[in-house]
Amino acid sequence: MMRRHKRVKLLAFVAALVGIVGLFGSVAWLLWTSSVSSETHYEGGLAARLGQRTERIIVDARDMLAAFDKLAVPRCSPTHLDALRRASIAHAYIRGIGYWHAARRECGVGFLPPEGLKPAQADRIYSSGVIAWWPSGQTQYGGVQLFIMRYGDHDVAIDPRQLLDLGGIRQRQAELWVEGMRMAATSDHVSLPAPDTLPVGVTVDSRLGQVYSHFAHDRLLPIDVVASEPIENFWGRHAPIIVAGLTLGGLLVALWIGFVLRLSRRQLDPSTDLRRALANRQIGVHYQPVIDLRTQQCVGAEALARWQRKDGSWVSPAVFIPVAEASGLIQDVTLAVMQTVIGDLKRILALAPTISVNLNLSHDDLETERISHALAQHLNASAISAHAIKLEITERALVNSDTARAMIRQLRGRGHAVAIDDFGTGYSSLSYLQSFDLDVLKIDKSFVDAIGTGAATSQVIEHVIDMARSLGLETVAEGVETVEQARWLIDHGVFYVQGYLFSKPLALGEFLEFFRKRQSAAQH
Repeated sequence: MMRRHKRVKLLAFVAALVGIVGLFGSVAWLLWTSSVSSETHYEGGLAARLGQRTERIIVDARDMLAAFDKLAVPRCSPTHLDALRRASIAHAYIRGIGYWHAARRECGVGFLPPEGLKPAQADRIYSSGVIAWWPSGQTQYGGVQLFIMRYGDHDVAIDPRQLLDLGGIRQRQAELWVEGMRMAATSDHVSLPAPDTLPVGVTVDSRLGQVYSHFAHDRLLPIDVVASEPIENFWGRHAPIIVAGLTLGGLLVALWIGFVLRLSRRQLDPSTDLRRALANRQIGVHYQPVIDLRTQQCVGAEALARWQRKDGSWVSPAVFIPVAEASGLIQDVTLAVMQTVIGDLKRILALAPTISVNLNLSHDDLETERISHALAQHLNASAISAHAIKLEITERALVNSDTARAMIRQLRGRGHAVAIDDFGTGYSSLSYLQSFDLDVLKIDKSFVDAIGTGAATSQVIEHVIDMARSLGLETVAEGVETVEQARWLIDHGVFYVQGYLFSKPLALGEFLEFFRKRQSAAQH
């Protein structure tokens, strides 16, 4: 039992640990995925907004240049220049717009020199007709490296710094990349990872303490935007969901630990072991012979419940019977013993047709019809007479119970002899016993042990014998262990005894062999 308890405790500890790790792991994973998903919408939304804004500006600039080419006015005329000027003023990111004829800038508006800016070679020429020069020293004017785009006969110079508008949000940085080239950054000191080193979406880098977001799109030009902010902002934004998640995780862990403790307590509860033993038919029966001192023959036996575990170890009745009574399983134990006894009686009666076996009943067994009904049913099914089974009832089961009195009367009416067991250890008196229909009074071992010792209790057994005789009850002495005790009992008119002087409780085969030898010895 100790080994099993250790195993249950170990399993409970492992289950609790696995549950805690699993629950916290699951909660942490859910918190993380939820936070990253939210961050993808929030922080990733920033990179997307910047990228979409840049893309929209470039597309609008291309469309604007195409519209200038379609103006039906003389080039470089006041009307033409006025149209260019209005467009330049309307867009804060434009630094200049010019008209080109072949390789020469004929006119323009804005902050660029009259001849405009024309680096030696274009960085990209697209099939759509767009020609692009990325910000570089060749496109620098007024300390700003401009992005120049030409479409048709017009070009536009764009200040790339105006493309990354964070709206006054602090602690954030961003970079704009076009065609794999860095076009702009929110400040000159920004140095973020290149787009090809980050997946699209949100990346949390706890080592660097940064949260990165990456937007990529290719409509007119391949555009990438990389944005970043301190990881403290990430945790700050998601603090409520993290606190709620940890609280939920703590609650789940507490519930899990409570469940494991309750389950382990249940597994460690002796009643759980007993239920399992009953279900697995581990409750067996040994037979304590009843001897007639006058003939030295075996005239009966008391059926005693025995519990042997699968590992071969035995559980004492002094342990499991109180457990059965406290847990409401005593009737199940009685039924298990009853079924075994009735099954064994076929072999016992075949050897000794007049023998009887005593079956112990508890207080609970007398309070309902369950045991009485089952006893009658099994006896009828086995064609065994009720006289073959005597019923033993402790005197404590008789106290203040009209139901028990009626049940005893019913059982005696069927043909069962009824004995009061362990007499003298409870609360019964002569007048109380007179109100019950009984056949046998069994003298408790504690009184038998006092025989010849001079102890105060040695005088009680004589009064018990006299009481039984006055009530017309047959007497049986339990726990007889010495020849002196047996002689004293014969001298005082007690002829039926049980005890280790004659035999310990025996398994069925051993009991049958004991009976044969006893009868054979008595005949010789």
